[in-house]
Amino acid sequence: MLFRSLVTGATSGIGRAIALELARNDAAVIVSGRSRTRGEETVAAIGAAGGSARFVAGDLGDLQSIAALAAEAADADILFNNAGAFGFSPTADQDVASFEQMFDVNVRGTFFLTASLAPKMARRGGGSIVNITTMAAEIGMVGAAAYGASKAAVLGLTRTWAAEFAGDNVRVNAVSPGPTATEGTAEVMGPDGVAQVGTTVPLNRSATVEEIARVVAFVASPAASYATGGTFHADGGRQAI
Repeated sequence: MLFRSLVTGATSGIGRAIALELARNDAAVIVSGRSRTRGEETVAAIGAAGGSARFVAGDLGDLQSIAALAAEAADADILFNNAGAFGFSPTADQDVASFEQMFDVNVRGTFFLTASLAPKMARRGGGSIVNITTMAAEIGMVGAAAYGASKAAVLGLTRTWAAEFAGDNVRVNAVSPGPTATEGTAEVMGPDGVAQVGTTVPLNRSATVEEIARVVAFVASPAASYATGGTFHADGGRQAI
C-alpha cells in the first residue's frame, strides 16, 4: 500500500530526513515548509531516488496557511507534526515576540492542523500522527523554559489525541529527539553547541538526522500498530540518567 504522508517543516533538518526516509519506504510524501526553493530541492532528491513527492507551502505560525495546507493534504494517511520554532534564552531575558512565535508554531499550529486532518483520517478508517518534541520537554535545560514548555504542551496533546481518536483507529505518538545536528541547531546554538550537549547523554554524542528519521518512520508505520499515546525517546539514553 502506498501511504500518503504529510511532513511539516520538511525543507531542512529532521523534517527533510523524515521525508526522504518515508519515500524510501514507498510513501507518497507531501513536503511542506516555508521555503519553496528548499522544498523543491527536497522533492527533487526524493524523485531522484525513485520516490513520489510534491511540495505544498505551509507556515504553521499562520492560521490561513494552515487551513490551505490542510485542504491540500486532506487525504493524508500519516501526519508528521515536525515544523517548529525554537530559541534559547534565560527566563528573565525571554522576549515576548519569540515566546509567542514558539507557542504559535509549536502548539497552536500543531493543534489546528491536527484538528483538521485527524477527523478525516478517522472517517477513512484510520491513520497515524507523529509529533516531534524534544528532550527539553521532559528534563530541565537552562535557557529552554519557553521552548521546553511549548513542546511539553505537545506531549499533552499527544496523550489526549491518542485517547480521543483511538476508537477510530488513528494512532498518535510522539518522538523525542536528543541533541541532533541540523542547520537550525547550528544557527541557534553555534557550531559546537549540539556536540557539547551530546557529551551529556550516555552515548556521548549527538544524533544525525537520519537516526531520528528512522525512529520516526517506524513509529508511524504499521509495524508499530499497537503503539499509541507513547513518547519514543531517540535521545542517546538521556532519559536513563
